[in-house]
Amino acid sequence: MNFIDLRSDTVTRPSAGMREAMMRAEVGDDVFGEDPTAEKLQKRVAELFKKEAALFVPSGTMGNEICVKVHTQPGEEVIVEQDSHVIIYETGGPAFLSQVQLKPLAGNRGMFTAQQVKEAIRYDAYYMPRTSLICLENTHGRSAGAVLPIDEIRRVRELALAEHIPMHLDGARLWNASVASGIPVSEYAQCFDSLSVCFSKGLGAPVGSMIVGSRDFIERARKMRKIFGGGMRQIGILAAAALYALDHNVDRLSEDHKKAKHLAQRLSSLKKLGVDTSNVETNMVIMDIRKTGKTQDEVLGMLRGQGVLLTPEGRSSIRAVTHLDVSAEEVDKAANAFERLFG
Repeated sequence: MNFIDLRSDTVTRPSAGMREAMMRAEVGDDVFGEDPTAEKLQKRVAELFKKEAALFVPSGTMGNEICVKVHTQPGEEVIVEQDSHVIIYETGGPAFLSQVQLKPLAGNRGMFTAQQVKEAIRYDAYYMPRTSLICLENTHGRSAGAVLPIDEIRRVRELALAEHIPMHLDGARLWNASVASGIPVSEYAQCFDSLSVCFSKGLGAPVGSMIVGSRDFIERARKMRKIFGGGMRQIGILAAAALYALDHNVDRLSEDHKKAKHLAQRLSSLKKLGVDTSNVETNMVIMDIRKTGKTQDEVLGMLRGQGVLLTPEGRSSIRAVTHLDVSAEEVDKAANAFERLFG
């Protein structure tokens, strides 16, 4: 059976053009700083985000964890949104790798307020952990790919500067946020001391993320990348895929957003599913399945039997993610499957 794979935009595969670019990539030893294609990519991304430097890493999780490590010291505390990737999907990495504790705040679709942050910052006392970092995620995956409002980000940034606390952005899908909002990625970037951005999701590259920040920060991040096992050799093959993605796959993200909104619109009429079309801003649709009377595994199994793959989300929902390897026609076929099962 040929499946319509809506589990994640991470399932995208390199296109023929991307494979050709990878095959022709000029390479060298990146640990020695001698891979010209990697250097080209890092320079381009740094310029794109209007930061001093950038560093290629194998994954978004490694990017986030390196940034937490560089920003903090053991025994300190990091303010995070309670449903963000760094606390939910990185297997306790901040505690394991950086020996810091996380202070989760309840956000509204992924965004906490400056007032919440103000109340969460520890006051100076020897028996309290020092608040050493504030983390956000944009778009916010567990909020159906919500785009964080830049005005509130700026208010948090103003507070962070006053309190001398750095900010990190998990921008795995920041290009989706930028395309949806019309705000350049560099404008988001100015609110953060470090960012991690991903090439292997909506942009369709097979592997890779980038850390962006000041020159000094990136030099310290390079050391941590080596310690964490992320120093690689002829990575120009991977960097070439990312360069191709930047050239060809950023603007087309709007197509994925249209497909997600179309899917949400069709599913919103099904009484057994809870779909809020107003929450679909980018390429994700979350469906509450409690009215089906079935478990997540049962619903996912039924859909799989119809040739459609999705993933669980939270405890009572499932998630669909549109991407460049799923056509508009396939999205309609997926909607048809839902209607047959839950109409």
